[in-house]
Amino acid sequence: MVTPFNTDGSIDFEGLARLINFQIAGGVEYLVSLGTTGEATTLNKEEKKSVWKFTKDTVADRVPLVAGIGGNNTAEVINDIKSFDVTGYDAILSVSPYYNRPTQEGIYQHYKAIAETSPLPIILYNVPGRTGGNMSAETTLRLAHNFDNIIAIKEAAGNFDQFNKILRDKPEDFLFISGDDGVSLPLIAMGAVGIISVAGNAIPGIFSDMIRLCLQGKFNEARPLHYKILEFTNSLFLESNPCGVKEALKHLSICNNTLRLPLINVSKELSAKLKAELEKLA
Repeated sequence: MVTPFNTDGSIDFEGLARLINFQIAGGVEYLVSLGTTGEATTLNKEEKKSVWKFTKDTVADRVPLVAGIGGNNTAEVINDIKSFDVTGYDAILSVSPYYNRPTQEGIYQHYKAIAETSPLPIILYNVPGRTGGNMSAETTLRLAHNFDNIIAIKEAAGNFDQFNKILRDKPEDFLFISGDDGVSLPLIAMGAVGIISVAGNAIPGIFSDMIRLCLQGKFNEARPLHYKILEFTNSLFLESNPCGVKEALKHLSICNNTLRLPLINVSKELSAKLKAELEKLA
């Protein structure tokens, strides 16, 4: 989920409540709070705690909850997890270390330290387009086989050879989750169990319908929905994420489009394009 902000930059809890209820009404089966799309890197510790608590209270056990807790300082990530109030949460999504550019062994040791500390199951998150480094299939598989509480990966490497290796060799109960809206359909055909989505913020109903059809093996029915939302989904990322999806949510009157620097609002041209695409999907 995005984190809505008021025009003065403070957290918009009314907007967050609307977003949560919009997601659940749209059929989303679990929610991720303060992942990449939630602008987590621009929130301080107290703001994060308030968002997590408000989200838990608003969800009120209607769907499972995942908290995004990651970073490139392993000790700090561990401290954040130790201080996290796990009440109402089911797992932690933790992004692969960014900027430092660790070796594969460094990535493994990072997650090993987290797994040995965390009171909740861990979902790995590989997104080299943002972190600047790829977590290889071999490292993912090593973690999946060695730690029972590392239960899944959100995989957004954009590399189908890597996807194939993980899906072929992973433990049977290890969950492969798409981290890229546009390739969810083929990934589910290969064995993925779903997606942690950006576009789902704005179009939870149609996106959830498409994913469920895929999971039921009804790809002939899912394919038209996949292509129907493709232009909208691609447009969301033309000027960085979550700038596009926040603009879409403004058009839907869920929350406004305020971002925290260094992110800025999308261009007028993209705003008009997103509005037009939403009207097609209405």
